[in-house]
Amino acid sequence: MKKTSVMKKLYERLHDSRAFWMVVSLLASLTIWVYVTSMQSDQYTSTFRNVEVSLVGEDELRTSKNMVITDLDTSTVTVQVTGPRRIVAGLDASDIKACVDVSKLSRSAYTTQQYYISYPEGTDTSNIDDISRSPSTISFMVSPLNTKTVQVRGSFDGSLAEGYTAETPVFEPATITVSGADAYLKDVSYAWVSFGKEDVDSTYKVETGFTLMNENGQECSTVGLTCSEDVVTATLPLLLVKEVPLSVDVIEGAGATKANTKIKVDPDSITLAGDSSLLTGMNKIVLDTIDLTDFTSTFSETYTIPIDNQMNNLTGVTEAKVTVEVVGLETRTYKVKNISCINVTNGFTADIISESIDVVIRGTPERLDELKGDNIRAVADLTDYNESTGQFMPTVKIVVDGFTDVGAVKPSSGDYTISIEIRKA
Repeated sequence: MKKTSVMKKLYERLHDSRAFWMVVSLLASLTIWVYVTSMQSDQYTSTFRNVEVSLVGEDELRTSKNMVITDLDTSTVTVQVTGPRRIVAGLDASDIKACVDVSKLSRSAYTTQQYYISYPEGTDTSNIDDISRSPSTISFMVSPLNTKTVQVRGSFDGSLAEGYTAETPVFEPATITVSGADAYLKDVSYAWVSFGKEDVDSTYKVETGFTLMNENGQECSTVGLTCSEDVVTATLPLLLVKEVPLSVDVIEGAGATKANTKIKVDPDSITLAGDSSLLTGMNKIVLDTIDLTDFTSTFSETYTIPIDNQMNNLTGVTEAKVTVEVVGLETRTYKVKNISCINVTNGFTADIISESIDVVIRGTPERLDELKGDNIRAVADLTDYNESTGQFMPTVKIVVDGFTDVGAVKPSSGDYTISIEIRKA
C-alpha cells in the first residue's frame, strides 16, 4: 500500500511538471526527424512493366518532313528504377514514359534508337536512376507519308414507319482522306458507315463514326493511319409512299353529262414516293380536261402522266389511256337557216352570205323527236372584227331554244362557221 501511494504521488508530480512534457515533446520530434531523414536517404528499387513507348516529335516529323513511323518493334518496355523511397515508391508504370525523340530523323530507313525515361511533372529526378531496361533500344521504320482519298459508303440498318420508303443514304463529306505509310494505306479501299433508328417517319440525319475497310469488306487496322475526319454526317432521305388515282375533268355539253358518260382510265392509279409535304394533299392526278361537245359518242386518247420531278413514280408507268363513252344519246343533223350576227361595229353592216349550215345535235331520241329546225339558231359574235371590211368566216354559237338537255356537237374542224361580208354602212 505504501509503495502504491508513492508511485501515485510520483505520477501526479510528473503529470503536472512542465519540464516533463518538454522532454516528451523533444523526444517525439527527434523520433520523427530520424524517421523522415532515413526515408529520404533510404534507397528503393522498383521494377515497372508495360511502360508505354512515346514518340516525341512525331507530329513535327509528319508535318515538316512528310515522314511517319511504322513497324515499331515494341510498344512497351520494362524499366528498373532506383532512388529515394519517398519518390520511387510513389510511382506507377502509368506515370512514366519511354520516350524516343524522332524529330531529328529525316530519311527513310529502318533505325534503332535509344530512349529516355520521362517522369511526371514536378518529380525530383536528381537522385533517380534507371538501372535496367528491357529492351534497351527501340527499332522502327521511318517511311514517307502518303495520302489516299476513299469514298464513304454505308447502309441504314434501322426500320421505316409504315407508308414510307427510303432513298439512297447521303454522306457528308462524301470522301475521306487517309494519311500514313504505303504499307498501311495499301489495304484501305473505302470508309463504311452503319447507322439506324427504328420507325423512322421523316428524313433522318445523324453524325456517326466510320470504319476503314479493304476491298473484300473486311475491317482495316487504323494503326499508323490518320483520317481527315473523325465523323461523317449520314442522311437518309425519306419519302412518303402513296397510291394516287388518275382522272380527267369533263366539260358537260351537247346533251352529255357525267350521268350519261362512262369514263375509263387505264391504269386508274399509280404509286408515288415523295416528300410528305407534296404528297399528303395530293388526292388525284388530272390528265386533261375533256369537252364532251368535241365528239359524238366515243373518245379515246393516250396521255403522258404529269408527275412532279421531285417525286418518284414507283409504278414505272408513264402513260395512261382514257376512253370516254356517251351512252343513251344519239345525234341528228339539222339544216339551220336562222343565222344572225351580233355586236356589229357602229357604222358597219354585216351581210350574211351563207343561206344555211348543217348542225349535228345530240340528245335522247325522245327529245330529238320533239326538236325542229326552227328551234336552232346560229349566232356570230363580231366583237373582234372592229372596223374590218371584206369577206370573213366567223365562228358561230349554236343555240337551241327551249331545250336544255340537247346541244350541238362540234364538227371535225372544231367550230361551226358562216360566210359574211362586212362593209361600211
